[in-house]
Amino acid sequence: MQRTGKGLRTLTLAAFVASATLLVAAPPARANGKLTVYDAWIRKAPPGVSMMAGYATLKNEGDAPLKVLTVQSDAFRQSSIHETVVERDVSRMRELPRVDLAPGASVEMKPGGAHLMLSEPRHPILVGDKVHMVFLLADGTRVETYFDVVAPDAEGDTGDEGRDKQ
Repeated sequence: MQRTGKGLRTLTLAAFVASATLLVAAPPARANGKLTVYDAWIRKAPPGVSMMAGYATLKNEGDAPLKVLTVQSDAFRQSSIHETVVERDVSRMRELPRVDLAPGASVEMKPGGAHLMLSEPRHPILVGDKVHMVFLLADGTRVETYFDVVAPDAEGDTGDEGRDKQ
């Protein structure tokens, strides 16, 4: 009997050591936000206009919140995230310091709402071009994507983004 008890204790101790080793060796579970960009397009500017607007749907397909801080493109001298707001019956644009996305949430950037403000193109931006854009997240992640350049009357374009309405 003593021998069986001792063998059981040895087996229990071996199982405990094996379990502890697995716990130490296993990587910790980590939640991550994952930004995906859909339906990305830029409205071509009329001749002589140095501002363009970009639109897309941004979705967090991860399991943790994420913060989109800004957008960059070598095709433009300046790029930022804006929204259109109506104050006293006047529509104006203002820069957004960030876009917060909860897990599973999305934001649709569209004419009359949130959008990318793209100014001073470094070269002609033509219908049919694909413009490389990079979204920068608060955790340091860089999400690269391409935006299609479309004619001003495409994608439900109203033609008045980028101007204050009086």
